Amino acid sequence: MSTADAPKKPRETDDVPVPATLRKSLKNRHIQLIALGGAIGTGLFYGSSESIALAGPSILLAYLVGGFAIFAIVRALSEMSVEDPKAGAFSYYATRYWSKRAGFISGWNYWFNYILVSMVELSVVGSFVNYWFPAIPTWVSAAVFLVIICAANLLGVSKFGEFEFWFAIIKIVAVIAMIIGGLAVIIFVLPTASGVRASFANWFTVGNGFFPNGLMGQNSDGSWTGLLMALVVVMFSFGGTELIGITAGETEDPKTTIPRATNDIIWRILVFYIGALGVIMAVVPWNTIDGKSSPFVQIFDSVGIHAAAGILNFVCLTAVMSVYNSGLYANSRMLYSLAKQGNAPAYLGKLNSRGVPVAGVLTSAAITAIAVVVVFVWPEFSFNYLMSIATIAGIINWTMIMLTEMKFRKVVAAGGAPEDSELAGLSGQEALDAIHFKLPFAKVTPWVVLAFLALVVVLMCFSTSYRIAVIAGVIWLAILFAAYQLTQAKK
Repeated sequence: MSTADAPKKPRETDDVPVPATLRKSLKNRHIQLIALGGAIGTGLFYGSSESIALAGPSILLAYLVGGFAIFAIVRALSEMSVEDPKAGAFSYYATRYWSKRAGFISGWNYWFNYILVSMVELSVVGSFVNYWFPAIPTWVSAAVFLVIICAANLLGVSKFGEFEFWFAIIKIVAVIAMIIGGLAVIIFVLPTASGVRASFANWFTVGNGFFPNGLMGQNSDGSWTGLLMALVVVMFSFGGTELIGITAGETEDPKTTIPRATNDIIWRILVFYIGALGVIMAVVPWNTIDGKSSPFVQIFDSVGIHAAAGILNFVCLTAVMSVYNSGLYANSRMLYSLAKQGNAPAYLGKLNSRGVPVAGVLTSAAITAIAVVVVFVWPEFSFNYLMSIATIAGIINWTMIMLTEMKFRKVVAAGGAPEDSELAGLSGQEALDAIHFKLPFAKVTPWVVLAFLALVVVLMCFSTSYRIAVIAGVIWLAILFAAYQLTQAKK
């Protein structure tokens, strides 16, 4: 039989019935925009005002330092993802190269982290909808968007990728429009609402200069401020960039796509954080950014676009939907991976004909719905306590990624690389040299990042609003350890 007459293998798309398996349907453009969208959210559009108030123009250095730390973390995760692309990356790698206990803690920590993040995102979606339709109850908006995003995830991974692609496009266009508008004000010396001439010199001449609050100091009310304290806020705004690792198991060409998306993180941070905030503080005096409105609204107002609040409201609504879309995707794949490891009920490891872990999607959505009810009934309790766990959970995630990467290298050097990897059969330095996408300065970088994350935790203890997160984190880890021991005892 000729090659032309041979039966063709069905393409692994979401619409062609093939055996139940995760589909490698995410294309390069999906991964690029997922990675980019993960770094742009309400933390940039609204949260940046808090970091500017703490450090003034020197916040640009905080974003640069924090950006390099995040880049190293994602590079460490991508090193493993390229050699061994699997769903539920954190949990799988921690189990495979460290221990089953580490996989249990890593997986459930990440899952619960995104449950809490999704909970808060859904609880605020109503406020954005009410901007245009004040008569709609906030819980109705939360329920509608929960159902829409859940349905999108059930359609298949390529549909999830399309949603994220367009969500990210909207956010990118908004930031670029702001940067171009701000540069126009500076270049053409257009008048501004503040009356202060727009110039990059304002970084050094407005409000006690570039380091108005120094590295660290106390205000008259006893609160701490300065460049170091701003690092705490900055690091939380980078949450979500590690989603690249979760997508590796469903990416068409991980050896090409994952490295490209990872390496692009640095310029994205330079453009979309440092570039955007740098332009904002050149046009709007930083000491007038008080958090009552978004810095992006203020600069649009300076340009003369007084519909800025409405534009940003739409962008933030998109950002919220994007976060929940990513969170539900990540959580369903994490439950799938945990089930395959024996660290979660077996029903969560089943796939439908589209390659979607339906049980994981529905279970995560149901838990999130319950959590949203908690937010509406006890809002103060939810935000003051539950979100504390979510914030420290991000640092736990990053810490375990770096520790797992070091374990991964030890296993590879000992000849334990995956059988389907190009490293199979190699050992020692030869195996390490053959790693396709290496973490730069791998002997030193993990320790530098771990020391940096430890510094962030220490700095959190100086802040009244973040101190509770550290306490909650210790309690949360103790619960995870106890839960693992309990499940093992039952077995």
